[in-house]
Amino acid sequence: MYQIRFCDSIDKIPASTWDALCNTDYPFIRHAFLKALEDSGSVSAATGWQPMHMQLWRGDEVVGVMPLYIKDHSYGEYVFDWSWADAWERNGLDYYPKLVTAIPYTPAQGPRYGSQLPDAEVCQAFYAGIQQLGQQITASSWHGLFVTDSLHTTFAAQGCSARMGLQYHWFNRGYHSFDDYLSHFSSRKRKNVRKERQKVQDQGIEHDWVSGKDLTDQDMQHFWIFYQMTHLKRGRRGYLTRAFFEQLRQSLADKLVFCFARQGDNTLAGALFFRDSTTLYGRYWGCTEAFDSLHFETCYYQGIDYAIAQGLERFDPGAQGEHKIARGFEPVPTWSVHHIEHPGLRTAVEDFVIKEATQLRLYQAQLREGLPFRQVD
Repeated sequence: MYQIRFCDSIDKIPASTWDALCNTDYPFIRHAFLKALEDSGSVSAATGWQPMHMQLWRGDEVVGVMPLYIKDHSYGEYVFDWSWADAWERNGLDYYPKLVTAIPYTPAQGPRYGSQLPDAEVCQAFYAGIQQLGQQITASSWHGLFVTDSLHTTFAAQGCSARMGLQYHWFNRGYHSFDDYLSHFSSRKRKNVRKERQKVQDQGIEHDWVSGKDLTDQDMQHFWIFYQMTHLKRGRRGYLTRAFFEQLRQSLADKLVFCFARQGDNTLAGALFFRDSTTLYGRYWGCTEAFDSLHFETCYYQGIDYAIAQGLERFDPGAQGEHKIARGFEPVPTWSVHHIEHPGLRTAVEDFVIKEATQLRLYQAQLREGLPFRQVD
């Protein structure tokens, strides 16, 4: 009934076809975003992300698309499977290559395919295609990362292992302002946040927001320096090239917003966010030097301010960071799905993810006790 075809470049799939099938304003699965990754060289066989996108055909019509990559490492995924790779090696097996459906370098949960077909039907067809390609290239496994709740359930029904993770998201419960938001905190924790924000003001630092379409060349230069400095401090180069950001500035400007910290005529720090109609996504940040509380203000408090002003429902500031709990970001589960070829190792992975999820649910409950909100009788 269906035929699967693979493309080694997003350019081989028309943008109009891809975006019509995805039918979402979620920015990271847009054709323009994936194209910028490939055109800029940030994603390629040379960087260990070989595109092999799937198309689902019915007759002479494309009825589904899914981003897919052949990986020879596990960098840039944010669902850590290094211990799995070690287990394969201990058993005399190769873990790489593997197949990954994900948005490269982007740990933001969201849709991972586009189709107008029912979920169960299209996932079954894609799953067959994944297994077909996996056998052709002798892949150890397939991994769908940061999938939606419904998609993880659908693929689990196909026989995949579902792995739970934790992130920290902010939810807008009808707040009118940042002060209104803080009014729901306990007194002590409300004072702590206000002190942090005041420290930034006392240093003479102000923030302003710039949309992608209004970004100047000078602001772009500032941001690029900040992005590079963040990675150089860790002794490595950033995954993304400047050409990636420049291309997004042209092709996806309506989804980009920048927050800059300025002290007089000096631009000290900057953060890049993406947005859609409901959610703000914090992605990259950097600064010229350390300033007290500037990171929290630029990356978190300013983001909350923006989300409230724009009427957004949620703010996803990125991966990791238990320090976000005290600032009102709630621990929420994220999901990935995994198909393992080797029967014995498949059983071991299934046992691992079940035990891991049990521990994470306990940890999530403990973290929720640290949220700053007042108890309501």
